[in-house]
Amino acid sequence: MYTFLEQLNPTTASLTEKALACQKAEHDFANMPCGIMDQFISVMGKANNALLIDCRSVDAKLVPLTDPRVVILVTNSNVRHELTGSEYPMRRQSCFDAAKAMGKKSLREASMQDLDAIKSSITDEMYRLARHVINEIARTTKAVTALESGDYTQFGQLMVQSHESLRDDYEVSCPELDELVASAMEVEGVYGSRMTGGGFGGCTVTLVKTDSVEKAINNMKEKYSGKATFYVCSPCDGAQKLTL
Repeated sequence: MYTFLEQLNPTTASLTEKALACQKAEHDFANMPCGIMDQFISVMGKANNALLIDCRSVDAKLVPLTDPRVVILVTNSNVRHELTGSEYPMRRQSCFDAAKAMGKKSLREASMQDLDAIKSSITDEMYRLARHVINEIARTTKAVTALESGDYTQFGQLMVQSHESLRDDYEVSCPELDELVASAMEVEGVYGSRMTGGGFGGCTVTLVKTDSVEKAINNMKEKYSGKATFYVCSPCDGAQKLTL
């Protein structure tokens, strides 16, 4: 939307400023205390690159993903479980509370040793939520190293670990997403798979060898209890002006 409005009223805003303005709109008008991931990739995405986002410094780094032997398979579960709307804010607040209990500004500054030290003074739910975030930050750093070195096996293992943590610790997966991830991982040539987005339905992303895509789709269709939609994707540029 920012890119569209910018064509009507040109600005000199930087890409970071554009992304933060979109986040502010979510916070102030939609009353959703979201992060910056969607906004950053929408304006900063570049073809043949993944994007590493530092949510603390709001810096971003392009990570090459150019190997034609692998693609990203996006699978839409076509389910959306009805929620009260409080799930995301509740989890976010619990993570802030856990960081505060450790004397940290955010969980970005915390380690598992810090969290274990206060385990007895917080709820089990808060512990699990914070554990997911702390470990996910570590997985993200490892994932960048794996991509940069072309180690898709390691990257795929980190994807699966991420999904398991989102399912068991952060509790935002659902049976349909779990089915899709499990059926994808049965296929030779699939490196990794995980849910993506806000959870409770929606999509999974799977890193798969190009010549194994058809096998992966067929197995997921066969094993999935619902009716999924599949998209074979490669990283592309973010929102931009189109000349018609």
